[in-house]
Amino acid sequence: MKQLLGMLAVLLLSACADVSMRPYQRPDTPSKAAWSNSANVPISRTDLIVPDWWRGFGDPTLDQLVSRAIAGNVDLSVLAARIGVAKAQIGEARAGALPTLDAGAGASFEKSTGQKFSKQFNLATQTNWDIDIWGKVEKGVQAQKAEFFATEADWRAAYLTLVSDVSTTYFQILQFDEQIEQQQKTLEKNRQILATYAAMEQNGLIPHTRVLQQSAEVNRLSTDLIELRRLRALAGNALATLLGVPAGEYQMPTGRLQERVKVPEVPGGLPSQLLKRRPDIVAAEYRVLEAYQLTGQAKLAQLPSISLTGRGGTSSFALGSLLKSFTFGLLPSINFPILDPGVKARVKTSEAQTRVAEQQYRSTVMAAFEDVENALVNLDAHKKQRDELQQQADQLQLVATTTDAQRKEGVVSQLEVFETERSLLAAQLALLANRQQILSDTVTLYKALGGGWPPAEVRDVAGQ
Repeated sequence: MKQLLGMLAVLLLSACADVSMRPYQRPDTPSKAAWSNSANVPISRTDLIVPDWWRGFGDPTLDQLVSRAIAGNVDLSVLAARIGVAKAQIGEARAGALPTLDAGAGASFEKSTGQKFSKQFNLATQTNWDIDIWGKVEKGVQAQKAEFFATEADWRAAYLTLVSDVSTTYFQILQFDEQIEQQQKTLEKNRQILATYAAMEQNGLIPHTRVLQQSAEVNRLSTDLIELRRLRALAGNALATLLGVPAGEYQMPTGRLQERVKVPEVPGGLPSQLLKRRPDIVAAEYRVLEAYQLTGQAKLAQLPSISLTGRGGTSSFALGSLLKSFTFGLLPSINFPILDPGVKARVKTSEAQTRVAEQQYRSTVMAAFEDVENALVNLDAHKKQRDELQQQADQLQLVATTTDAQRKEGVVSQLEVFETERSLLAAQLALLANRQQILSDTVTLYKALGGGWPPAEVRDVAGQ
């Protein structure tokens, strides 16, 4: 009777353990129904960005670089290998519900003083099976599946970052090539101006300080040209690394940004499911789900566990008669975690880790909102600047043409022509830089909106 009461008390204590779990829900975040600076870019529920969006720039060289980077980038390969690890860990977690079988053989030899030499041979097997009656193992499997999907989303995020980096680096290199070309022209014009000033000084028309000022300007332009070439080389090294090639071993031919790359039209709308499209947000939510499943597993660990142990074996003093007789046994057991501080501590730890994952998810969402807003602001401002810079360049082109015609008629000097052309080159450089900014802003916007990846639905499959 006392033993029965003791068993009932144990079962009662186990029943008091809190193993309840609320249904999984995505962590709440501030809603975002509209975007600023997007009067001409409305929210849309259709797929507006194609997965190979970089082809919209109309540059076959860029297409080839992106394909090469996807195939050869080392960081992307590391994340792909991690996907394989996460997939293998699902099987490892699932193996916890399967029985185990051990087998062993041995022999003992013994000789005591005054006794005969003795020997004994034995063969034994043991099977253990922890029955997953509460679903603890299944919770672990679901947690590992969530980690697997999160790792896949990490790869997609890295893929998107890689394509974006290749595109913007490529644009920068082409911009540097044109800047170097323009800078060389500007430097040559200023050297001609310096020669004109030197001749004018000899005739007493200008002071020597004017010549020194122009000489200093030539030095400044020469320094800027050296800097542009340095930056171009560094961008080339960065592109080589993105392609999976040792820096310095890949040299991209020179090109002209304005001739090779077209500015694509911004999508006719912004996707309404940003939280389901951006791979980094999807990865963060899957890790919330993973923490949720681990918390459920920790709670279920407070319940009794049932295991079956089967043993079989044989022993004999002679090796030839070892297999003539066998002994079998079955030992079912139930274990009650009554006073295991580690079990309850694990529950608290898992709950705390879930809160961390939720906050990280919210942080990722807020950063995504900022990314989209910044991309829209930058794209809108730079397009407005493009109109102003284009007008400036057109006006200076007209002035340069008029001034050159006046020079031929003897109305103005060659020096005035040089000054006008120098101003025109500066405006053209500013327009070139603006074009590169618009291209990079477009890439950033595509990336911020999820880069054409389809929406992902994160849910607790086991809880349905």
